[in-house]
Amino acid sequence: MAASSNSSLSGSSVSSDPEDYQPPIWKSYLYQLQQEAPRPKRLTCPQEMENRPKYYGREFHGMLSREYADELLAGAEGAYLIRESQRQPGTHTLALRFGHQTLNYRLFYDGKHFVGEKRFESVHDLVTDALITLYIETKAAEYIAKMTTNPIYEHLGYTSLLKGKMVHRLSRGHTEPRRVTFQRDEKISSPLVRRSALKETPEKQCFYEKIHNFKVHTFRGPHWCEYCANFMWGLIAQGVRCSDCGLNVHKQCSKLVPSDCQPDLRRIKKVYSCDLTTLVKAHNTTRPMVVDICIREIELRGMQSEGLYRVSGFSEHIEEVRLAFDREGEKADISASAYADINIIAGALKLYLRDLPIPIITFDLYSKFIQAAKIPNAESRLEAIHESLLQLPPAHYETLRYLMAHLKRVTQFEKDNLMNADNLGIVYGPTLMQPPEQNALTTLNDMRQQKLVVQLMIEHEDVLF
Repeated sequence: MAASSNSSLSGSSVSSDPEDYQPPIWKSYLYQLQQEAPRPKRLTCPQEMENRPKYYGREFHGMLSREYADELLAGAEGAYLIRESQRQPGTHTLALRFGHQTLNYRLFYDGKHFVGEKRFESVHDLVTDALITLYIETKAAEYIAKMTTNPIYEHLGYTSLLKGKMVHRLSRGHTEPRRVTFQRDEKISSPLVRRSALKETPEKQCFYEKIHNFKVHTFRGPHWCEYCANFMWGLIAQGVRCSDCGLNVHKQCSKLVPSDCQPDLRRIKKVYSCDLTTLVKAHNTTRPMVVDICIREIELRGMQSEGLYRVSGFSEHIEEVRLAFDREGEKADISASAYADINIIAGALKLYLRDLPIPIITFDLYSKFIQAAKIPNAESRLEAIHESLLQLPPAHYETLRYLMAHLKRVTQFEKDNLMNADNLGIVYGPTLMQPPEQNALTTLNDMRQQKLVVQLMIEHEDVLF
């Protein structure tokens, strides 16, 4: 039967050129095994059981011993019954005949029936899925163990189409993170003068990587894994699907899929509260559109506005802007004719940054930035902040770089807007930095360091980025 693993239910030879894309050759061996798996045979109890739970049917036999259940099921592959355990009265056991022996599983019900992770509407469905899984894992254990060794993923389907249509290289408008050193120049009297020695940073790539957002999924009808090309067996929860791009793979294959998720715009339901990297990859942009559009509008007509970013706009109008971006994306109208008060646009920008599920300064790097801010020596402090910046995900780094350059320009209008780097640090510290444990006491204790990190990034934007 192993020879059939190369047969195909659909498709033909495949070209790596997206223009000549044809469906891949799906491997049918596991599909054929599922078709051969034993069918469930319910063994009904000849008499009505008074103590039968309402969620079981005539397959419930009351209190039986393992030995007697084995006698009842003997010789009927796929036969099953439910019994009350003699060892633990009040608990129920599924007795299932497979491989010429009776298997016993503790059976649970919480609105659905289950013996493990999968939950079923009926006992019959549970048994059907169990027989398929047992049969395939018995007949094809070696095949399953090796099925990820020659994946189609790098050559066919999803990947080849992405390479042809959606390869996202940020060569336009993207500034590569620079590694710099900070030194004191004895010829200049200022307390800290930065002289940056630039060098290439090989660990930073010029494109945004994004891991897939896999979730367990029940496929209706036959489905094949888009990583290994093998059938995804079972009745429910046969594999996982990326909720951002729609990639379908076995659960075990999902651990081997590269971090190359290209989100599908049809699956991105909103702009606000959406993961930053997911949003920019879905829209094929360098930074989130909200950041670009809001900053562009603020720099057009708001740089001299007193208390810019400190003064709040009307929350109802800020919510309107949020809904406009969620509904219309880059076509959202935030011009002066729609919102004369620039503080509404500034508030919408802050709300977007504050509502990110993963902050601009990510949870895993939060403590590094806080510790860097506590370093007493000014040059060492900047060096530590710079090293932390280099560890940010590329989309986060680029967005932060663009924002800090904008805030630096805001400070150049300090005489009019009364906003210097210190004031902006107070406003933006808690917006860009949030402790992973979301502890109010931690946030309060770290406020000084949060403010200082943002202040230093604004003041030294030209060197830190």
